[in-house]
Amino acid sequence: MANAKLKCHRCPECRGFGCLGELPGLGGVFESQNFQLNCQGWENLREKAASTNSNALEKIQAINYLPQNVRCGPVTGAVENIGYAQEKDFYYPYLKKAYDSGFGLCVGDGCPDEKLQYGIEAVKSLGQNAKAAFFLKPYPDEKLAERVKWVQPYAEYIGIDIDSYNIITMRKLVNLERKTPQQLMTFRKSFDVPFVIKGVFTKDDIELVKQVKPDVVYISNHGGRVETRIGSTADFLAENAQELKKYCSQIWVDGGIRSRLDIQTAIYYGADKAIIARPFIRATFDEQKIEL
Repeated sequence: MANAKLKCHRCPECRGFGCLGELPGLGGVFESQNFQLNCQGWENLREKAASTNSNALEKIQAINYLPQNVRCGPVTGAVENIGYAQEKDFYYPYLKKAYDSGFGLCVGDGCPDEKLQYGIEAVKSLGQNAKAAFFLKPYPDEKLAERVKWVQPYAEYIGIDIDSYNIITMRKLVNLERKTPQQLMTFRKSFDVPFVIKGVFTKDDIELVKQVKPDVVYISNHGGRVETRIGSTADFLAENAQELKKYCSQIWVDGGIRSRLDIQTAIYYGADKAIIARPFIRATFDEQKIEL
């Protein structure tokens, strides 16, 4: 890839210390504090479980999961955030690598519109059986309706990034909104695949879930890249999964998931699917195999 230079520092362990605060880039806000907490959170949960149940670690390690329990994260911004020379060069290799490994697919939205279009074209190119979870930014309702028409033929799920109006790298670029429960319920009626609320990470978000009752709740703080409360997605999952399951069919979670054991830990604490981005990005850029 001529003129391409990966913005990841290729640390031996991806835990949020090599790219401190690098935005655009692969770092996070608050000097990557939530990025680091996400990574550490899964280990903390295992330690907590072991302190209260001597057999907990064995139970976690015994959890069997399928590749379908893992999805690649919804990623855009290949030039400014990853280091590709051209935006379009990222999407097909990234999604194909996940698809060939048997993992589920997620496609993100971005500005300009070509980012979403590249994701759609990549899914289309994988073959007629390929479907993805598409996550749309909270644009005004008219523009959202247009995007639903674009993605619906290739969508296994359609979701909305409820917190992405607050992403630093998109500020002043586009008009994004904080959606009301009524807007989300109306949006849900515009398509016939399961609906996902992504970016659930605060008490207010839990109240939103209670009102909307989506098919899937996706716990996320954008890998520590959105300005929100300080904390890890692992802790949020452990503290709230039981309550959230009353209002949805599945829980997905991302943030700092780096290993098979992290995936098993997420499932142990109530997740149905684990979403992984940064390690898959690096594997795609370096043309390496994804191993979990």
